[in-house]
This record gives sequence, structure tokens and C-alpha cells, in this order.
Amino acid sequence: MSGRARVTLFAVLATLLTSWSLASLVESAGWLLQAALLLAVQSGVGAAGRRIPLARPLTVAAQVVVSLLVLALLFAGKGESTGDGPMAYLVGDFAALFRRGVQDVAEFAIPAPLTDGIRLLLLSGVLLVGLVVDLLAVTLRTAAAAGLPLLALYSVAAGLSAGTGAGGAWFAFLLAGGGYLLLLLAEGRDRLAQWGRVFGGAPPGRVSASSGYGGGGSGQATAPVRTGRRIGAVALGIALVVPAALPPLGGGLLAGRGEAAGGGSGTGGTISAVNPLVSLQGSLNAQDNRVVLKYRTDSPQLGEQYLRILALDEFNGVKWEASGRALTDVPEQLPAPPGLSAQVRQSATEVRTNISAADSYAQRYLPMPYPATGVDIPGKWRFEPAGRTLVGDQIGKDRFQNVQGAVYTVRSLLLRPTAAQLQAAPPARQEVRDEYTKLPDNLPPVVAETARQVTKGAKDDYTRAVRLQDWFAVGGGFRYDTKVASGTGPQAIARFLADKEGFCVHFAFSMAAMSRSLGIPARVAVGFTPGEKQSDGTVDVSMRDAHAWPELYFEGVGWTRFEPTPRQGITRPDYSRTERPAAQPSAPAPLPSQSSAAPSAAPSKADDCPPELARLGECGTKNPRSSAGAADDGVSVGAVLAWTGGVLALLALPLLPLLWRSRLRSRRLAAGAVLPAWEELGDAAWDVGLAPDGALSPRRAADRLVLLGRLEEDAAAAVHRVAGAVERVLYARPDAAGEAAYEGLAADVLLARAALLAGAGRAGRLRALLLPRSGVRVRRAAAARWSAAAAAVRGRAAALGARLRPLGQKLRPKLPLKNRG
Repeated sequence: MSGRARVTLFAVLATLLTSWSLASLVESAGWLLQAALLLAVQSGVGAAGRRIPLARPLTVAAQVVVSLLVLALLFAGKGESTGDGPMAYLVGDFAALFRRGVQDVAEFAIPAPLTDGIRLLLLSGVLLVGLVVDLLAVTLRTAAAAGLPLLALYSVAAGLSAGTGAGGAWFAFLLAGGGYLLLLLAEGRDRLAQWGRVFGGAPPGRVSASSGYGGGGSGQATAPVRTGRRIGAVALGIALVVPAALPPLGGGLLAGRGEAAGGGSGTGGTISAVNPLVSLQGSLNAQDNRVVLKYRTDSPQLGEQYLRILALDEFNGVKWEASGRALTDVPEQLPAPPGLSAQVRQSATEVRTNISAADSYAQRYLPMPYPATGVDIPGKWRFEPAGRTLVGDQIGKDRFQNVQGAVYTVRSLLLRPTAAQLQAAPPARQEVRDEYTKLPDNLPPVVAETARQVTKGAKDDYTRAVRLQDWFAVGGGFRYDTKVASGTGPQAIARFLADKEGFCVHFAFSMAAMSRSLGIPARVAVGFTPGEKQSDGTVDVSMRDAHAWPELYFEGVGWTRFEPTPRQGITRPDYSRTERPAAQPSAPAPLPSQSSAAPSAAPSKADDCPPELARLGECGTKNPRSSAGAADDGVSVGAVLAWTGGVLALLALPLLPLLWRSRLRSRRLAAGAVLPAWEELGDAAWDVGLAPDGALSPRRAADRLVLLGRLEEDAAAAVHRVAGAVERVLYARPDAAGEAAYEGLAADVLLARAALLAGAGRAGRLRALLLPRSGVRVRRAAAARWSAAAAAVRGRAAALGARLRPLGQKLRPKLPLKNRG
């Protein structure tokens, strides 16, 4: 095996071994085999292009085109396009599958299911890294630099999969590092010489031809150079440090993985939930507002039918998250909600809700109305009593039960506490206060100070909670915006209070933290708003119904929902609307004063359109989601033209040399001049491998062309006729022959060219047509023009300097003789 072939093989191996670090992000590792096959095809195209040989840009272009075509064939029909034909797939399916993959990344938690969209993103990313590694290590022959894309791939994978287990992380690191070191060793001694001393050290007295560095003899000092081993050690050291320095990422596939373990009966296992911040923001900004849940309920108050997924009850100074708690088997009758008194329980209504989840929704936490009293669902589920959450149990190796495609029934209580009951609630139990009023030591003082100023004069916790809610939702000057930067740490809360713009996560997290600073037990719930009722009585819950809200604890009522988010279409609970903005105390000095033009507590019907839907033009119809879905179907004409142009440009890229030679040939032969025709004949021979020899006379050059080209009688006569015409033009008197004697030169040149191509064989003909050797003239001409332009610029600069020099001498101040020098 040649040295370059060996480097190509180990470049593929290094990329594939580094890609193993991505395996923990998804449930199945079957995509790695597909990645290996695609990398082999891509590297094979590169090896063939270098063997021909192709120019480096053309080699990379060929690899890109073939990789895209293979991906297109692999994922054909996966995007569910409504169009027909290959163009509908290239324009619609492929792009739609990429968008679906991005949405799946934001939606699913680690390990995510291997959907077609996620698989496309994984394979595309590995192919891109493999292309860069192949370019650096094989095409450019700098294998050490190829560690940079490998390092980027490993660092991203290690940062995203933090917390999935030290054993797996170390194994992935050893694979990635071993693959990189094997690539360095395969690159060879002379190829690493440009980086310094080669692996193993050069023999004494030997000097590398590339760098001039070598090992000294006995007693001779060696030049202080960086070795390949040092390069490898530095790269591997960075690979260890970078993942540890990456900040924790929250939400969806970009969050840490929670485990739901344990089996058997009784308590066992813990639950550690993901931070839903990124997935919530991605859901609210989703372009395709797909329905993830459908339900039918007998609740008399649909506006209170929130579907709660989980509760975040721990604020550790960086983010809100669910604390690790013991799991139990799901009882037939769930225990009574904590803190609920008999009086409030008697006034509650039991509600029955039948829910079906979409096949594309793979959440491991079960959406349910709160507080649920019973759940009927197939599969393996576990129950966490404190948060009253159902989480999927382990059903196989690295696989967990999820809600994907499930149909289940939930019995729950519709609680109707009154403002008087909440206002008269006694202090919470000490154990509840100790756990749910904890705040980090690094919480900025402005959070507690603002909470005290907003609630100044309030006599009880209920009044304080209502004033905080109304300050955020009505009178504090806050603006709802899903495009702002995410953040949940203590400084993010302080920044949110200052900037006064954010979405539901910011409002919920901030109100919960401020409530805790006032001694009110608080946590954050994540789930969905009630959704939109359809004509058949069912209710659709879509991605944009994702929501977060604070839950405050009142003894006798339990955990109670509040709504600080000023989002149109979301109303505050009835029990929290006793106070009006006019009754609130003035806001603190750093905060905007309340305006008399503040909106009313209950938004008007005309304001029920969320601002993100209004910007998309999806309001003003009876079913905005239906119109949104219709607007997203199909592909615009501009997109079709853009994609068509891009595909044609990629396909035409290898044909550029052929088009250039055809145009040049037509221009040379169209004029009927002898010397351009002779030059075209020489280039035609050059294209099939007969390099021109300028030292030969036209007759000797023709004899050489006939002999080496193995031309038959007709073609040989055509070549000699062209050579004779050249001799007459160069050596005869100007009036000795007229232009009529040269009328057949174009036909003779084309005849000779056809004979040369016929004798070159199939591979030679393809090489001559697609990659003509005479194309080097373009590079030489460009270099000559560049040199001429540079010389002209230097000449003009010199002339300008010569003109300005006398002027400068005149303007120079003349000093007395004694001061000069």
C-alpha cells in the first residue's frame, strides 16, 4: 500500500473513531455503520481524484458532490414531500428533513431517538469533518493540522454528553486520541518534517530534505524543534481541557441526560430532569407548529386545563432543575396532593381527560393535568411523589419508555380555591419552607430588594404573590419576546429585571426566585397551556403551547399556579385577580413607574393572538394553526430556482475545463488563421499526453506528432498540411500565397484531433476532454497578468515617489548649520 493510500485509510479511521463520541447522544448506534460506508465512498472519490490527478479544488468539489448525491439517495422519500419528481425531493424533502432534525435536537432529551432528521444531521456532520480531515491530511499533507477538526468534533460531543458516565467518556476519548495518533504515525517521516523532528527521531547525521532539520551526531546539540509527539500531546491535552471548560447546556438534546432507573417494587432509582430552557424556546420559535398532543376532557373550565410535565424545584445558582428523588411504582390511585385541606377538596371537581400523543413526540415525562389522582397508560412508568410526575422506566439497553404515540387517560382534580382561602392560609410546614425557599448565595441583592419594594405594604403571602404576578404581567413594563438570549442563572435574573424583556421561562424563574426571597415556597412547572379546541370537541396542543409557570405553596391549598407572563391569550387564574394595578404600590425607583394606561387584568378577545403568530401573519382566521400549517406546505418558486441553480452549478463544476477548451478551439479555428490553428493542434496533442517541444521546426514537430500519436494516413496528411501552411506563413513572401490556400485548415485540425483522441484509449479520452493538460495555460496567463499588474503598481508608486520627493525637500524646514544633524 502506498504512503498516501495509507494516510487516506487512517484519516477515515481517525474520523470514525472520533465519531464514536457522538454515540451516547442518541438511543441507537446503527448510524455509525452508515457513517463508515459514506466516509469510505467520500475518501475513495478523493483518492481517485488525486490519482488522475485532479486539481485540489476539483478533488474537494467532486467529494462534496458525490457525498451530497449519496446522502440524497440514502434519505430519499424521508421528508414527506407533497411534490413529484427528483426536483421536489432535492428542494423540498432534503431541506425539510434538515429542519426537522434541528427541531428534534431542540425537542428530545439525551439519549434522543434516532429520527431521520437527527440521523441526517449526524451523518452530514461526520462527513463534513471527514472531508476536512481528508483535505488536510491527504490532499495538503499536513496530518498534524487534521487534529483540529477531530478535536472540534470530540469536544462538542463530550460537552453535550457531559454526565452520561465517566467510563463511556474515557472510552470515547481513548478512541479519538488513538485514531489521531495513528493518523500521525501513518503520515510518515518526511511529511511530518515540516512540523519539526519526526516520530522516533532522525538518525544521527541525517537531514530532512523538507526542513533541513536532523539529528546531530555524538556530542552534537540538536536544534530545539517541536516533534510530532509534542503536537499529539498538546492536542490530546486540549481535548481533555476543552470539554471540562464548556458551560453546561440546557434543554432538549443540548442538555444533560436525566436517568430514570430502578426496577422492581417499592422505592428505587432516582429522577434527575433536564433543564427545559432551550427546548421551550425552540418550541415557541418553531416554524412548523405541529400538534404533539390531542385530548378530550369533561372539564367545565378548559382554560385551567394545563398539561404539566415536571416541576423544577432546585435553584443551584446556575439554573433551575429537578432535584434527584426516589421513584416508586405507579399506584392505581395516586396519593392525595400535599397540603390540600378537606374544605378545598370538597369544592373540587373530578375531571377525566383522554390524551393521545403524536408519533413524533418522544418526551419521557408524561404530560398530565395537575393534580392527577389516577393514570391509565400502557408501558413501564415510574412515579415521583413530590413532583407528582410520571417518568418512563428503562425498557432495554440505553432505551427508556416515552410518550411517543401513547393513548392514556388521566383522572385529576379541578381545584377552585378562593382568594379568601389563600389569604387566610396558615404558614407552610417547616420542612416545606426549608426545602422550597432555598436560594443560592450568589443571588444578586437586586432580586430580593425588588421583591420587597414591589410587595411593600402587603400583609400576607397571597397578597405578595398577586402583586409580584401583576407587576410582571401588567404594571411593570415588561415585554414578551421569545427571541431574547436564554439564561437562568442569578445574573440572568438580574439582567432580565433590568432589560424587562423575555419569554415565559424568564418570568417564571424570576417570580419563583423573588417569591423564595420573601419566604414563600416556590418552584417552576413546565408543560403546555390548554391548547385550542376543535370543532369535533377535541383539543390540539402544539409546539407553541409549550409554557413555564411558577407554582407557590399555600397550606390547605397546596401548590398553586400563578401567571406572570404577559403573553396574549394567557389569562391569570381567577383566584389571583382580586387586586387591580391601581391598588398596587408605586414601583421602586430603578424600575419604570406604573402607567395609568396599563392594560386591564383580562386581555381583550382581539388581543388573543400571540405576538410571534402575529409577526408570521397567522392571526385573523378562525384556526391560526391550520393557516400556519398551510403556509408552511410546499416550496416557494424562489427556493426552487435557488436550489436548481445550486445543483446545476455543482454538476457543471467538473465540466468547466471542457467548456473552456471548446470555446478556445472555436475561437482559434473560426478566424481561419494559420498560427492559431497550429497552436490548437499542438494543444490537442498536449491534451492526450504529447507535450509540445518549442525547439522543433514545424515539419519536425509534425513528424514527431504523427509518430508518437500513431496517426493513420489521412490524419498524418492533415497534420503535414497544417505544418506546411505554418512554414509558408513564417518563411514565404507575404504575397506568395493567398488566404484561399488555407481554407481547409480547420477541418485538418479537427481530423487530426479526432485521430489523437481515438488512439488515446477510453481513460485518455476522458482525461483529455474533462481535464485537458493544456489548461495550464490559464494558470500561466493569470500569473503573467498578476506579475504585469504588480509591476505596473510598483512603477506607478515609484513614479509618484519621485514626483513627491522634490516637494518634500522644499517643505522640509531649513535649520541653521549648527543645528543640522
